[in-house]
Amino acid sequence: MLNTILHPARQDKDLPPLVIAHGLFGSGRNWGAIARSLATRRDVVAVDMRNHGSSFRADSQSYADMAGDLAEVLASLGQADLLGHSMGGKAAMQLALTQGHLLRRLVVADIAPVAYTHDQTRHIAAMRGLDLDGISTRAQADDRLAQQVEDPSLRAFFLQSLDLKATPPVWRLNLDVLEAAMPQIIGWPDTQGCFDGPTLFLTGSQSAYVKVEDRTAIRALFPHARFAKLMGAGHWLHAEKPKAFAETVALFLDA
Repeated sequence: MLNTILHPARQDKDLPPLVIAHGLFGSGRNWGAIARSLATRRDVVAVDMRNHGSSFRADSQSYADMAGDLAEVLASLGQADLLGHSMGGKAAMQLALTQGHLLRRLVVADIAPVAYTHDQTRHIAAMRGLDLDGISTRAQADDRLAQQVEDPSLRAFFLQSLDLKATPPVWRLNLDVLEAAMPQIIGWPDTQGCFDGPTLFLTGSQSAYVKVEDRTAIRALFPHARFAKLMGAGHWLHAEKPKAFAETVALFLDA
């Protein structure tokens, strides 16, 4: 089963648990602040997706397989709510469309059930090309990675998956499989089906990942979909606007 990080409910537990599925190059640890914020009256479980973090390594990164991984986690909890961002959002949608009985409510963060063209292999090349010899601090790694990745926020995000306790440091990512599976990851398997449960598509106002014209495809698969935007946020809306993100998700899940 996927590696999980449990954030127990701080008060009397009277709401279903929430499972959080991160996006490409992420991990469950990235969602710690959001998970703790949402763990008031429910347990929150953040997972490491396959080939990420401390979860198992596999030869496939298909959405069918990722949905199957999430199904195993949800089945162990009983019916639960599910939140997925980017790649994790597509895996969550795949699960909702194929095994919707496992879900009560679904939150999809800044992604649509469509194929994209933004190839991410350049980031894999940057991480693979990072000289890890002699690196002992994140600041040293950041200095070296800056030669290939200009955006400091992207560097900080990638470096959260660098295990500096290992000698030499290693990436907690199966870069070879993620590179080979990139067409599948940025694509969409055209899954048929319908999830009748309440669904929230939460996007960043400065992100172009979910367009107005995508709503027809979304509503065909998720007829009870609702849409909300976080103003001033981009694709990493949970990191850029964590308070507003957590408040919006809580309002939807608690309704």
